[in-house]
Amino acid sequence: MTESHPSSTPSDPAETGSSSGLSVLDPPGLPGPASGPGEEQHPDGRSAPPAGVQDRLAGRLSDFTSLYAHTEQLARTRGLAAALDTVLASGSALLGARRALLVTALPGGGPSQPIGLGLDRASLGALETVPPEQSLVARLLREHDRPVQLQSRDLADDPAIGTRLRELAGHLGLGGCYGLPLATEEDGPLAAALWFYDEPAEPTERQRELARRYCGVAAPLLAKQLDAEKVRRTTEALRRGLLPDRLPQLAGLRLAARLDPAGLDDSVGSDWYDAIPLPDGTVGLTVGSVSGDGPGAGPGSAPGAAAAMGRVRAALRAYAVLEGEDPVSVLGDLELLLKTTEPARSATAVYAWVEPEERRITLAGAGHCPPVLVGRYGAEFVETSLSAPLGMLSCWEAPGVELTAGRGDTLLLYTEGLARRCGPTLHAGQANLRRAAADAPRDVRIDPDRLCAHLLAVCPDRGTGPATDDLTVLAARFE
Repeated sequence: MTESHPSSTPSDPAETGSSSGLSVLDPPGLPGPASGPGEEQHPDGRSAPPAGVQDRLAGRLSDFTSLYAHTEQLARTRGLAAALDTVLASGSALLGARRALLVTALPGGGPSQPIGLGLDRASLGALETVPPEQSLVARLLREHDRPVQLQSRDLADDPAIGTRLRELAGHLGLGGCYGLPLATEEDGPLAAALWFYDEPAEPTERQRELARRYCGVAAPLLAKQLDAEKVRRTTEALRRGLLPDRLPQLAGLRLAARLDPAGLDDSVGSDWYDAIPLPDGTVGLTVGSVSGDGPGAGPGSAPGAAAAMGRVRAALRAYAVLEGEDPVSVLGDLELLLKTTEPARSATAVYAWVEPEERRITLAGAGHCPPVLVGRYGAEFVETSLSAPLGMLSCWEAPGVELTAGRGDTLLLYTEGLARRCGPTLHAGQANLRRAAADAPRDVRIDPDRLCAHLLAVCPDRGTGPATDDLTVLAARFE
């Protein structure tokens, strides 16, 4: 195993005058005007570079073009996963390797779970069993005394490699290996990448130079992607924290819910679901969606819509406790709150007051998709009266609907995002969603948690771009 450190890295050929290696940023100068041995003469008397110099210059221009194409591809990627895959694929192309492994550095130190190119999950899992003191990845992620590159011509027969890694190399058919850290002065080690050959082999100096320069460009781009991923995960955690961490357990009623949020960079709103135990033993069930942030509202307003969703849901819980048995009053109070405190936003919502023992349901909707009641012999819509979303008109009002469910029936409340996912139009999506619930196997229909998962799974994603709507469903089964 060859381990190169900054003090022992080869000097730049452009500085030493050597013709070996590659210096993409400092190509060699052309020969002077005086003709030397082996130089060709132009008809006008000017000398032409020797053929060897021309070949080297053509090779370096080809390398520059290849390096530019790979770095441009990386710059165009969106999302951390795509960036990591691109780094592995581009490094493999530059080094002539078929398989690769990459891990990112965790905030507290150490590697994350690896991602691979040409390595299946079992192979990645086996490589994770290499002890830290033998791990090539651990060397490349060191804060201090970190090598600029690692190289082994034959992992299975390299005395500098630990026993466990040599065994795995023989078992997995790994020949030569070349590794590089991706690090910046400001952030330190960000990731470590290893590229594997199928046979004992090593990259040429030209390939190593290309890979090093590529990783030097990739590291700051990767740092930005890692920062963006950290912000995204933190934001999503906060967003989920605005929703119930668990649903209440009630006699005679089993509850389950699913929320598949759109990314905040693309989302145009924010959904909620809730189940609110009331003092008299009844329960309020609700789903809804908040959107808008003034003129031109769109993906840029999604974080604000998520925060507004948390405020609206908290207010709805208070209104449900005060007058939960009257869904029209609950939504009316919510409408007044929106107009007073969130004038640039609107919301769709459905609120159902449920008496579990009597299986009685009273509900009202505001510009929302009709609930679905799933029974033993099929599924049907609970048609609420037509009404505008909250915050759209000077005064919102709509009559409530009362019904009694049968024992074993399941009430489904869902948001528009799920319906639109199930069909090319909202109306077709609602019909397909109802059909999917009716056609679900019996063992799925009687389990609200499995029914929610089934509906999200069977409705195909018909969009070609990033998702802009959350997908939310709340199921209540009467025992």
